[in-house]
Amino acid sequence: MTSPEKDHFSRVSHAYSESRPHYPRALFAWLAEACSARDLAWDCATGNGQAAVDLAPYFARVIATDLSAEQIARATPAAGVTYRAAPADASGLDNASVDLVTVAQALHWFDLDRFYAEVRRVAKPGGLVAVWTYGIHTTADAAIDARARHFYDATVGSYWPPERHHVEAGYATLPFPFERISTPAFAMHADWSLPQLLGYLRSWSATGRFIREQGYDPVVALETELAPLWGNPSTTRRITWPLTLLTGRVG
Repeated sequence: MTSPEKDHFSRVSHAYSESRPHYPRALFAWLAEACSARDLAWDCATGNGQAAVDLAPYFARVIATDLSAEQIARATPAAGVTYRAAPADASGLDNASVDLVTVAQALHWFDLDRFYAEVRRVAKPGGLVAVWTYGIHTTADAAIDARARHFYDATVGSYWPPERHHVEAGYATLPFPFERISTPAFAMHADWSLPQLLGYLRSWSATGRFIREQGYDPVVALETELAPLWGNPSTTRRITWPLTLLTGRVG
């Protein structure tokens, strides 16, 4: 796969930084344990720095890069984390310097031939590569989920970039040319109010594209549909995203 890396998130960087769910802490503890050394981690396509911040307690240094300078400007500061605007295939890191490479919810945007060549260049022999993705969320309420699914498929469905199908396939459609290692099962959870969920929907790249092309926010109509089902909008509900994790070692 050789499609160029794309920036779909600069225009929604504020919503992205405010409204993305957090990855489970157990994921980062497991990744650190699987590494033979913890000198340097590279979090590629860091977005607002969610994964980088959670990697920081386990590694002496974390370098977090993103194609979007706007995302980097909004990234969460953390001790031990250095942010840089850089494409996935030109990190600026030294040869054979990285113990762990992570890509959270972004591998499907990359020119994979060029990115994997960069991984092989910067990773130490036996270094770890971990990429993960998650699809549409669920709650414990089928009616709420049905309306969110309709919004995903029908309202903004045609505004998703074609690479989105890799997310829906759990990355099974993408090459991963590293020595695979087995991984535990992880899931993401958040206890969100209705405004928080709506903010998350606004952070979708498809929603941002819909707004740019149609000139209005489709989440407003969805809020009208969800409000009577949700009840008090400040009431929190458990939101769940199943996480697909691919992990391998660099030979």
